Amino acid sequence: MTGSPVLYVIACGAPPAAELPALVGSARAQDWDVCVIVTPDGTKFVDAARLADQTGHPVRSQYKHPDEPDVLPPPDACAVAPATFNTINKWAQGISDTLALGLLNEAVGLGLPTLAVPWPNAALARHPAFGRSITELRAWGVRLIFDPARLPDASGSPAAFPWDDLCGDLADIRRGLR
Repeated sequence: MTGSPVLYVIACGAPPAAELPALVGSARAQDWDVCVIVTPDGTKFVDAARLADQTGHPVRSQYKHPDEPDVLPPPDACAVAPATFNTINKWAQGISDTLALGLLNEAVGLGLPTLAVPWPNAALARHPAFGRSITELRAWGVRLIFDPARLPDASGSPAAFPWDDLCGDLADIRRGLR
């Protein structure tokens, strides 16, 4: 996809991460060159080989050795979906203890268009630290798709992840990059 803007799709350890192939397909249809990065716990939910075949890029989850070349092109935009309670809170504090968080923190510093879909359970979403983190990320210009009424409950009952909203926002970002 030479010439297409690069979208980093960053996925955390939550069940919706298993549905990334559909998101990647939609993003590619919008003419994004997609690279997938997952948190260490996110690796439990994704089929890395399938995503690598679909994107043409390796799926990354760990920092590379300093002497190794970068295997992914630099991003033009980032989307983190699903974004867990842990990732949202660490990101808002500037913590970069995983590759995913390091890339998200760099995206903020670079002013890249960044979109996040926080996906804690409803109980964790009511935690005071989470609310502060959401407010902080919004203040930094991170676009958030977040509706507490749509979240899974504490028992983990399924809830409908807002993939359509995410794809719509990615299309808006893509149009802005032309």
